[in-house]
Amino acid sequence: IIMSHRKFEAPRHGSLGFLPKKRTKYHSGRIRSFPRDDAAEQPHLTAFRGYKAGMTHVVRGVDRPGALMHKREVVDAVSIVETPPMVVVGVVGYVETPSGLRTLTTVFTEHLSEEFKRRCYKNWYNSKKKAYTKYALKYQKDGGKDIENELERIKKFCSVVRVIAHSQVKKLNLRIKKAHIMEIQVNGGDTAAKVDFAKNLFEKEVTVDSIFAKDEQIDVLGVTRGHGYEGVTTRWGVSRLPRKTHRGLRKVACIGSWHPARVSTTVPRAGQNGYFHRTEMNKKVYRVGKKGDEASCQTDADLTKKSITPMGGFVHYGEVKEDWLMLKGAIVGVKKRPLILRKSLMKHSSRKHLEKIDIKFIDTSSKLGHGRFQTAEEKAKFLGPLASK
Repeated sequence: IIMSHRKFEAPRHGSLGFLPKKRTKYHSGRIRSFPRDDAAEQPHLTAFRGYKAGMTHVVRGVDRPGALMHKREVVDAVSIVETPPMVVVGVVGYVETPSGLRTLTTVFTEHLSEEFKRRCYKNWYNSKKKAYTKYALKYQKDGGKDIENELERIKKFCSVVRVIAHSQVKKLNLRIKKAHIMEIQVNGGDTAAKVDFAKNLFEKEVTVDSIFAKDEQIDVLGVTRGHGYEGVTTRWGVSRLPRKTHRGLRKVACIGSWHPARVSTTVPRAGQNGYFHRTEMNKKVYRVGKKGDEASCQTDADLTKKSITPMGGFVHYGEVKEDWLMLKGAIVGVKKRPLILRKSLMKHSSRKHLEKIDIKFIDTSSKLGHGRFQTAEEKAKFLGPLASK
């Protein structure tokens, strides 16, 4: 078949893989798949919740034999994610059915924090007296026999075990009182080992360094920054029309042939842009910071005692006072956005992924304008005695 001639050859603009381009339902990220389970390993958690604080840059030495940049220094942009410890408040067991996973049963802990219970109710003022009071009595009755029975049922029938954990939002300065709750799959060991592992974590804090380590590749799931209703040029990246075009030039010139007499779904149109759910894979962890560590940004080459918060705080965020992760590159979403950090789905073998990161310097100058000083002491030293002092 000879196709008709066209004046210009051009591939289509924009991917159709992300349709429909509409605002997400999952405002705080949603894990659609967990890493594959391997029974030979010890039971461990596979995900964590963090909050985007902002970005800075680091200088690091490259250790990649054979590469052009081997033994040279590069500057990398890095994102800081604040990750206060999460609290485990329950365990869920799933049975595999032909149509996917089905929840068999859920067991909650005896004591639940207020921020978790707030999330469970629409009207907290009217329900706080009764929230989970009847459930807590199960632990007193017959020495907690009901609870043990449910845990035994999970051990007997379930193939997938997940813990219910919530973030401690009161530790952050985000002006929210409801915790973000998520299920985190337990991988490794057999079902009984998984359930015992989960039960041991009940009501305990889980820290981020117990799940992720430095130099590991992780995936970040979250919601992108919203841009509202936008035209085709920004939303799909189609070319602008010539300057003299009648009735505007940021348009699609032809939205389809006369017949079929309707507009095809593959034609770029204006509409919602951003606030989509996205998963970004293989973000390298450059550093894991601990709460209260004043010298968390000290390196062998830069011995200044300083923490990760830049001068004047992270713009639109504030100070990072809890544990934090430093990830290579940018991550989705605006500041303060809740993100999900998940263990990588793949086994890494490439040299780039296995490279050990050696950070020489971490920038903590002000991110509002052109920061000149790394610490308040350095600034005071440079400016000399001030009139106000």
